Amino acid sequence: MKDLTNDNLTETVIDAFSGCAEPRTKEIITALVRHLHDFAREVRLTHDEWRHGIEFLTATGKKCDGIRQEFILLSDTLGFSIVLDAINQRHEEQSTESSLLGPFYRDGVKEAEFGADIAQTEGDPAVFRGRVVDVDGRPVAGALIEVWQTAANGMYEGQDPDQPEGNLRGRFHSNAAGEYAFRSLKPTSYPIPTDGPVGRMLVATGRHPMRPAHVHFRIAAPGYETLTTALFSSDDPYVDSDAVFGVKSSLVVDYVPKESHFDVERDFVLIAANRS
Repeated sequence: MKDLTNDNLTETVIDAFSGCAEPRTKEIITALVRHLHDFAREVRLTHDEWRHGIEFLTATGKKCDGIRQEFILLSDTLGFSIVLDAINQRHEEQSTESSLLGPFYRDGVKEAEFGADIAQTEGDPAVFRGRVVDVDGRPVAGALIEVWQTAANGMYEGQDPDQPEGNLRGRFHSNAAGEYAFRSLKPTSYPIPTDGPVGRMLVATGRHPMRPAHVHFRIAAPGYETLTTALFSSDDPYVDSDAVFGVKSSLVVDYVPKESHFDVERDFVLIAANRS
C-alpha cells in the first residue's frame, strides 16, 4: 500500500483516471485535477474556505431556472466566458469580432420585415442599418440576423413581466444586397442580476455590476461561421469597465443624432466556414 503524501497525491489521483477510454475526457479531467490541486497549494486553502466555496457553488445552482442561468453569470464575471470566446472564435483581420452570447438569448422569436420596429416600450428611437458581407466585401444574402437588448429600465423582456412578449427582440434576413435595417431604441447601461451569489461575490470583491449599453447580434448564413457579437455605445460610462469583459474596441459605435432618432450604421463581416 502506497502512503499518500503531498508530493505524490496529485499523480496518484491522476493515475486513477488511467482507464478512461475517451482521450479528450481523460485530457480534460487530468488537467482539471492538476490545476485544482496546484490552486489549493498556491493559496494554502483551508477547510473552512473550501466549505464556503462549496456553499457558494450550491447557492449558484439553486439560483438557476428556465430564464436565469447563474452559472453563466459566474462564468462571465470571472472572465472565463470571454477566454473561451478568444480560444474558439476564429477571427480574421477583416472579419467582425465576436462577443458574448450572454444569458438572455432566446430562440424562436417571430421573424420581422426589413426595417421593422421591434420596440414595444418607450425610449429614445434608434435606426440600425448596414450590410452583411464576406471578408472580400461580397454581400451575404439571406443571412439570419437575430437581435436583442434591454428596455429603458435596464431589463430584458424575459426578466420583466411588464414588458410585452418579444419586446426589443428581432429576427430578420438580409436582402439580396446583403442589407439589413430595423428600428429599435438606444440601449442603456444596466446591472447584471445582483440578488444571487454572483452579486454577493461582486460586492465582496469591490466590483461594480454594470454592463455598458449594447445591442446583441447573432448572424448565421449557410456556408459561413455563425457570428455572435454586440455593438456597444461609445458614450456609455461603463464602456471601459464592463462587468463581464465583453467590450472590444472594434465593436464600439457612435449613435448619431438625427431629427427624430439616433442612427447607427454598421456592417458585419462573416468568415466562410471552409476558409483556411
